[in-house]
Amino acid sequence: MAENIRLEIVTPEKSVVSEDVQIVMAPGTLGEFGVLVGHTPFLTTLKVGSIRYKDAEGKDRSVFVSEGFAEALPDKVTVLAESAERRRDIDVDRARSALERAQKLLAAEDKKEEVDFARAKSALARAMQRVKAAETRQ
Repeated sequence: MAENIRLEIVTPEKSVVSEDVQIVMAPGTLGEFGVLVGHTPFLTTLKVGSIRYKDAEGKDRSVFVSEGFAEALPDKVTVLAESAERRRDIDVDRARSALERAQKLLAAEDKKEEVDFARAKSALARAMQRVKAAETRQ
């Protein structure tokens, strides 16, 4: 049996994952990366997306993260995220509603209101990734 690496995913509010896993795949801002036991240490930023991993039994799992940081060590991966949700905990209807709101805000022809486009784009990206993560079958 292959060695496992410890995965810790935490937000300012709670610990979302704390378990031994076989492999971690995460959405780095410079591209997706993977970590196995014995990996060279590094620190990187994360973009909105899903962290995918195989648990100790080999089952595929995923956690939606909304930006943050990841530290990889030879025996541990620590993720500090603004927010994180296991796929099973995502409220799909709420995520779809947020997606629709963000799309409408960006597509509004009546620009009388000041729209913070950077914030609206960020909300759209989060909503799209949450819906995608929730609808992925694993």
